[in-house]
Amino acid sequence: MASDDLALEEFSNLSGPPPVDDAGDKTAADLATVFDVPVNISAVLGKSHMSVAQLLKLNRGSVLELDRKVGEAIDIFVNNRLIARGEVVVVDDRLGVTMTEIIKTEDSGA
Repeated sequence: MASDDLALEEFSNLSGPPPVDDAGDKTAADLATVFDVPVNISAVLGKSHMSVAQLLKLNRGSVLELDRKVGEAIDIFVNNRLIARGEVVVVDDRLGVTMTEIIKTEDSGA
């Protein structure tokens, strides 16, 4: 018997449909094993390019021009990967970020 025939015979003995990964039945408890994994979260208001000389001239009260406009969404990174966009909010005299858009990448299923 050829090796191709053997492979066909092995798979012909399987019964029933292949298992389906049903994401609809998942709960927060399914993620319990990763709850303690530390992640680095960054909320980027904008970026600016300058020389070292310009950087050294900055002091308290200096105004730094960013590449974003007022009201434009900020980028939210987890472990240096863009995952969302959001807005800056004030809660009890503290700054916070609210997510307004989740960024889905093509390799997010990996």
